[in-house]
Amino acid sequence: MDSKGEGTEAQKFVWEGAIPVQIHLHDSEVTTLPNPPPALILAPRLGYLPLLVPQIRPFFSNSLPPGVDTVWFEYKGLPLKWYIPTGVLFDLLCAEAERPWNLTVHFRGYPGKFLTPCEGEDSVKWSFINALKEAACIITGNCKNIMSMSQSDQTDLWRSVLNGDMEAYLRVSSKLKLCTIGDDYSLKFNSTLKSRQSTSDTDAIAPVRTGRIPVRLYIRSINEDIDDLEDAPTIDSWDKISYINRPVEIQAEGECFTLYDAVKALLPELFADKHVLTDNVSKAEMEDGQQSEEVSSSRTSEEAGVTSTEYVGSPSDTAEIKLLRIQGIEPKMEIPFGWVVNNLMNPEHYLHICVYIKAVEPITL
Repeated sequence: MDSKGEGTEAQKFVWEGAIPVQIHLHDSEVTTLPNPPPALILAPRLGYLPLLVPQIRPFFSNSLPPGVDTVWFEYKGLPLKWYIPTGVLFDLLCAEAERPWNLTVHFRGYPGKFLTPCEGEDSVKWSFINALKEAACIITGNCKNIMSMSQSDQTDLWRSVLNGDMEAYLRVSSKLKLCTIGDDYSLKFNSTLKSRQSTSDTDAIAPVRTGRIPVRLYIRSINEDIDDLEDAPTIDSWDKISYINRPVEIQAEGECFTLYDAVKALLPELFADKHVLTDNVSKAEMEDGQQSEEVSSSRTSEEAGVTSTEYVGSPSDTAEIKLLRIQGIEPKMEIPFGWVVNNLMNPEHYLHICVYIKAVEPITL
């Protein structure tokens, strides 16, 4: 992210992103007639569901039975994990965008067997800080910068996330020196890095740079033969979602490292053939075994963003990727991974990727 406190246009869109949500109080907790109307609010994509409670409690407080509030949310019977960002939950559970997103809120009967305890904003805050520490360890090899944050900086950082204030966030987060890869390229640039840090002055002020990118990958497997994702079966258990918390190593030298390369690194079992088929190679040539081994390495990042490319070997026999979403968008697989990371990552410095995979058998990772 931009360390100058300004941010890119794409980052601004991400930080301003919100989901219209219609929240209903569960029938079992309604003690008045008529039933209270649903609460209609905008939920920030980068936020977390428990942070909405102060807004929605007034809608339902007069209808609740006696007892202590233990708030949790569900979608079509599935208890929602409160530590997953709201936008990620939406991208993962709604194959076709549902607007407004209809959720049910409970103030009683917390499902401790399925969800870790949540005590409101404090729980969300420390979950965020712990995720930031994990990301720092992946990027720099340690979390000293996070551990050494002043109390005021830690408070300001959390408040910026809570309030959706990108400028305030960038001002504080720039002190953490967690830059990953440059916006203009996605290369493993050890040699370039060494030249940049050749002087002691540069070494003292340059942010830590690395080829390790913190990624959280959520895989929704569809085991039924359907043509339209709108017909995908409802997720009624988290056992049907595979979860990978794994860094991506930027390994390509001298060529653009793309989103496709990153997904291939995360899910190697789904890519039997690493060849790339460009528009200039026909399917007939492939079938005849005449595909050229020459892949255009001179293709610029800008060209890669507009070229329509088909990839060979993406789980052809047993599985195929039907959909990939990051921050509500479905980016082309040819896009430079560096741009994706720097513009679409979440404030805790993780890139959250949701993937829908059509598979004959459940994916085991």
